[in-house]
Amino acid sequence: MYQVSRSTHSNTLTGWREWVSLPDLGVDWIKAKIDTGARTSSLHAFDIEEFVQDDEAWVRFRVKPWQDSQEDAVVVESPIHDRREVRSSSGHAQERLVVQLMIRLVDREVLAEVTLSNRDEMGFRMLIGREALRRGYIVDPARSFLGGRAPREARRRNRGRD
Repeated sequence: MYQVSRSTHSNTLTGWREWVSLPDLGVDWIKAKIDTGARTSSLHAFDIEEFVQDDEAWVRFRVKPWQDSQEDAVVVESPIHDRREVRSSSGHAQERLVVQLMIRLVDREVLAEVTLSNRDEMGFRMLIGREALRRGYIVDPARSFLGGRAPREARRRNRGRD
């Protein structure tokens, strides 16, 4: 017989998709897929440029929080935390830059490792992977938006309607 250990952190319930925020980036709303099949979280980023600041590797990139709109894009500068080879669900491997970002998911904030990738063809601007979720989240695959819905204006922008 085996023994089940008790968690020492909260067990916050999340659905399979959620509206999250990236407070350090000034992004109040971005729709994310909760993906237990992905180890690391991933964010849609473009115009990615590496540079050196104070002898440290940094990256500058742009984030479009809305799926079908160019509106409200933000420029981000961050230290490069790591570089990882990431294999897509189709088996294609790609090296990606990793940054650390604070993610607000269902009324809690977690610091997560996030890869930067072009997700233009994907249904969600962001994926939240297992590393972020293991900090006290339980995923209910039958539910959505347990952290609440973005305001109507944000949802309209996400669909490309102003």
